[in-house]
Formats: sequence, structure tokens, C-alpha cells
Amino acid sequence: MPNLVHPRFTQRNAFRPALLAWYSKHGRDLPWRHTRDPYAILVSEFMLQQTQVATVLSYYSEWLRRFPNFDSLAAASESDVLRAWEGLGYYARARNLHTTAKAVVSRGGTFPNSIEQMRQLPGLGRYTANAIATFAFDQPVAVVEANIARVLARLTNLQWPIDSAAGAAKVWQIASQLVPKRDAHAYNSALMDLGALVCVARQPRCPICPVRGFCHAVDPADLPRKRRLPALRLLKEHHSLTIHRGHILLEQSQDRWRGMWILPRLAAAPPRERPLYTSEFPFTHHRITLAVFRKRSVPAMPPAAQSWFPIHSVAILPLPSPHRRAVSYLLAPKAQKLCSTSAAP
Repeated sequence: MPNLVHPRFTQRNAFRPALLAWYSKHGRDLPWRHTRDPYAILVSEFMLQQTQVATVLSYYSEWLRRFPNFDSLAAASESDVLRAWEGLGYYARARNLHTTAKAVVSRGGTFPNSIEQMRQLPGLGRYTANAIATFAFDQPVAVVEANIARVLARLTNLQWPIDSAAGAAKVWQIASQLVPKRDAHAYNSALMDLGALVCVARQPRCPICPVRGFCHAVDPADLPRKRRLPALRLLKEHHSLTIHRGHILLEQSQDRWRGMWILPRLAAAPPRERPLYTSEFPFTHHRITLAVFRKRSVPAMPPAAQSWFPIHSVAILPLPSPHRRAVSYLLAPKAQKLCSTSAAP
């Protein structure tokens, strides 16, 4: 494997101690850093995928209170798991975490410490498996997430787009060449925090960087390079609201929010009708407008995917956040007067 790291980085008596000294004073105090429990670390890593630390902090402790170990999570229903995850988004992560817990329990309840075995579990790719290996088992393996990728691209003046296959491979190669054989968990945490607190995305704080003497970036703010994002797609989604005698009609999603309950879908907006409620929300490379219309007739026999629920039970059902907000608004007393129908469910 060719060495992509500048010889200056081989001065390990300087680079790593400088980074770790800074980390000991300025590193973030995160709850998952106070444990070596593979389950607790796995939960944090799944939550942190595509989600900011500040958001995860508001869910992590409650999740562990509700599902403190693999056994309790494996025994939970998918509905309970999705409800506990509600608001974090990217619900495939919750389903994968649930499936992984079941797999661990079925194998005797012990989480594997082998990266190869970890990667056979649902949702555990290279980063997640390596993260558990280093943070739970202190194995000397590299981890590369957004903050570390940015730091390494700047330190080495990497000109490849880090979100391309070739660029990502180079970042992983650099990370692997720099990771120490001892205390890798502290080193990886320090590198991560350097990117989160100092080597930030738009305006890097170079004057206070503890390892600026090792940085080869000509223009740090111009790195890392990334491929051009696809154009944002604007979509409209139409749904219906049907309420009668204290019940609401909901539909179980089979696609984007599989297993969660949403307001029933409409093929198109009813002609010449104004929606009762509209909102916008992002989803990957889309900007979606959600419009909810009053249903003027109530089906005596709803389609298989639809069910009636007492309004008071909505609070315990798993609903994706855009639909939770819509339902909360539309079930407010003033809105209910406008939305009620007279047909029987």
C-alpha cells in the first residue's frame, strides 16, 4: 500500500501528542464516550448516521432507558421501536438496529468483536463496524466520518472528491496509515472532535488548530472537494384527513416510512379544493410539499393498508415527523370542527 501521508506525519512524537493534548482539554463530553458497552456504542453510531450530535443527545439517554440492552430491544415490537425513533428520520436505521438486536440475541446475546462478523449484521458497514471495534474494544482501526474526512483531506491537501469512490478510498488509506496501535479510541475521538470544533466546514479556525504545523492545505476552506450535488427535486404529496366519532383513518406506509402510520395517500389533489394543511420538508435530494385535504366520504370498508384508530391512541403510534405535525395541527379543537364528517366508520 503506497504511503499517502507526508513524511512529517511520521513524527509521531509530535503529531499525535499535540492532537491528544488538545483533546484532553477541549474534547466533547458525550455520553457514549463513558462506556465500552458495545450495545450502547452501537446505538449511538446508528443514531449519529445522517444526524447531528445535538439531536442525538436528546434521544440517546431515553432510548437506553427504554431499551437498555440487546434483549430488551429484540423483544420490542417494530411499532414501539419506530415510535421511539420518531423524529430522528432515516427509519431504516431503526429497523436495522432492531434486526441486529434480534440477531445478537439469537446467537447467544454476545456482540462479536470481530469486524468481519460485525459486518454480517444489518446496517453495519465499514465505518460502523470499525467504530464499534475502536470505541468498544479499542482495536487499532481507522474510522472515517464527515469530520475526520474533512480533517484528513486538509492535512494532506487531498484534491480528490471525498464523496467519490476513489476519493473515499484514499481518505480511508490515509486514516489507516495514521491510526496508532495503542489508545486508538482516544485518537479517533480526538480527530473527530478536531473536525467538529476547529477544522469546521466553512470557516476553519486555523489560528487555534493544535496541529496546524502539520497541515498542507493551500486553501483549507476550499477543501475537502466534493462532487456536484444533483439538483433539488420539488415534489408534491397529497393526503386525506378523515375523522369520525373520535376516530381517525390512517394508512401504514409500505415505502419511504415502511411500518409507520401516515395520513392516507391521494393519487391527486381533489379538483377545486383547498388543502386543510400544507407544509414543506426535506428528504435526501427532494423538497416535498405535503398537502392534506378533507375526505368528504368515509369508506365503510377501508383498504387493507388503512385502519381506524381512536384519536387518543395517535400519541403512541409511530408517525413520521411531517405527518405527526400535520395530525397534531389538524386534531386541535378548532381544526376538528372544520374536518369532521358525518358518515360512520
